[in-house]
Amino acid sequence: MAQLSKARQLREDRFKLSQQAMAVLENTALSKEERRAKFDAMQKDVDDMKIDIDQAERAEANLETRGAGAPPNGRVDGGADDPTVKAEQEKRYEASYLNYLRHGWSPKPDKGIRGLAAQDLEILTPHKRTESFEARDLGPQFRDMSGGGQGAYPGATTGFFVPVGFVDKITEAMKYYGPMIQEGDLINTATGQPLPFPTDNDTTVAGELIGEGTQVSTGDVSIGQITFGAYKFSSKLIKVSIELLNDSAFDFSSYLTKKFATRLGRARNTYYTTGTGTNQPTGIITASTAGVTAVGSSGNDGGSGTAANSIGSDDLIAVEHSVDPLYRPGSKYMFHDATLKSLKQLKDKYGRPLWMPGLATKEPDSINGYAYAINNDMAQIATTNKTVAFGQLKLYTIRQVMDMSILRLEERFADYGQVGFLAFHRSDANLLDAGTHPVKYLTQG
Repeated sequence: MAQLSKARQLREDRFKLSQQAMAVLENTALSKEERRAKFDAMQKDVDDMKIDIDQAERAEANLETRGAGAPPNGRVDGGADDPTVKAEQEKRYEASYLNYLRHGWSPKPDKGIRGLAAQDLEILTPHKRTESFEARDLGPQFRDMSGGGQGAYPGATTGFFVPVGFVDKITEAMKYYGPMIQEGDLINTATGQPLPFPTDNDTTVAGELIGEGTQVSTGDVSIGQITFGAYKFSSKLIKVSIELLNDSAFDFSSYLTKKFATRLGRARNTYYTTGTGTNQPTGIITASTAGVTAVGSSGNDGGSGTAANSIGSDDLIAVEHSVDPLYRPGSKYMFHDATLKSLKQLKDKYGRPLWMPGLATKEPDSINGYAYAINNDMAQIATTNKTVAFGQLKLYTIRQVMDMSILRLEERFADYGQVGFLAFHRSDANLLDAGTHPVKYLTQG
């Protein structure tokens, strides 16, 4: 018999532990308080094992792909065809940009004034690049952020263009601070001009059966559109001491990436969840449609809760079926982590738990057979709150402008021996709903 991989063994152990945790809830030899405490402790172990599983699966995936011999993919458009050359160009640009963040900018670096070295300025500034490092080799995204001469010198106002790799790292890190960037459909654009996105609603139109020589009927498609703008998000000021900037052992790039991602990620996730759509993005809860009002565990699970303070198994079934059958395959739940804690204790009328840990490799945990996302910007269980979203979360579309701007504020905090950094990022988001309501939400009674 073949030996199980570490990830698969961990999944099976986790599944067994979750079954044991559910059995604790039925152990009448224990008091209610003892059952709850023991269940919570075992469930915490189940959650911790998921982290070990994810790490094991990533390690196994790396082993499978190692030695494939594929050349590194360059991330820069245009220029030489060799991806290795492109990757090296991007690496050089990122190194020069990091020097700018560390040491600032000077219009006369060759005169001994503190600032960028001459070779860094040649790489960062399009009109000063040497013949061996042309702007056409880097592609259109490597232009300076000064707007082609708006400042006295390149870099004198908003700095130089943020490297694509730096922006991508921030975007990737933002996924850890809320699920909306990960669950939604992310569209990157080079500029922030209005972006119309077409929609169509053809759900009520069917074909027809006609006789020979009979003229066909007309059935026009109902066309609409949703226009995406580009609202500006700020990281707020981040102050860094000069000592840290000058310390070569300090990973300054990773520090800024984490700080920008934390602040921008939290802000964006909040607006992508509950934004009003007026002078801000339209959140998924705002854009989705009311599905059902909770009956609560007392109505369908024999519990003691009310419609205001609990969710029952029938409530989840009701909100699932409020979504059109065409949208249900691939749909997901989304709720607050505190709501998940309540749902993990739910069973259907046959005594089967609704929450199930994923057993197969990379299989997600599920509620009632559907995967779910944890979003702590959603409301918790309380009177009239919208606590559970269900449907095609991928139809929530996020438009982000790739031109991220980072300001280096050197003089403002000079008397404190600090340099300030400030990031601006523009984006908008909305649910692509042409009237078919692909996402519904559950309201507490």
